[in-house]
Amino acid sequence: MIIVHHLENSRSHRILWLLEELGVAYDIRRYARDPKTMLAPPELKRVHPLGKSPVLVDGDEVHAESGAIIEYLLQRYDSAAALAPPPGSPERLRLSYWLHYAEGSVMPPLLMSLVFARIRNAPMPFFVKPVARAIADKAMKGFVGPQLTTHFDFIESELAQRSWFAGAAFSAADIQMSFPVEAAGARGALGDRPHTQAWLRRIHERPAYARAVERGGPFELLR
Repeated sequence: MIIVHHLENSRSHRILWLLEELGVAYDIRRYARDPKTMLAPPELKRVHPLGKSPVLVDGDEVHAESGAIIEYLLQRYDSAAALAPPPGSPERLRLSYWLHYAEGSVMPPLLMSLVFARIRNAPMPFFVKPVARAIADKAMKGFVGPQLTTHFDFIESELAQRSWFAGAAFSAADIQMSFPVEAAGARGALGDRPHTQAWLRRIHERPAYARAVERGGPFELLR
């Protein structure tokens, strides 16, 4: 039996969703975030040295990193290639691209945006607060904000050309890209991008997505 070590409101939602799409049986080990730091609890380090989620255990094998887990599940359990375009096709190359882009390109500025928002609003002595806010605002205006605009303009342009990230059909690329797009939506970074908003509505309408939320718990990303 596959076991997913699932941290609430995290990237591991994507793995639950993929397993639901594949119709593969799995069990869940749930973890709550620390209410003060919002970090994963130390218990996760018993499963993987980094102490992060998702972690997938399949028999004697332990897999970490969302993209690597998705590739593993596709190779082992998607024999009908329902969620992966044929090898060598342009769509398969796009699938590979988005699997890497999600964490390697678009998530870093989103994470920086969250960090600077926390710095800006963190409790601190009154005489320090104006300095901290000025630094956070300057970083957001001069670097992070423009980066987010560039990335989400790019995503909007891609979805204007096709309904799904890899091509005309839904694929694991859409599952991988769901976390950064939903994170951007939660933080008000999507703006007026109708094709991206329409894509979000389509993934939320998928029965497997709803089943993943039902089993994994409410999916409410940090703002």
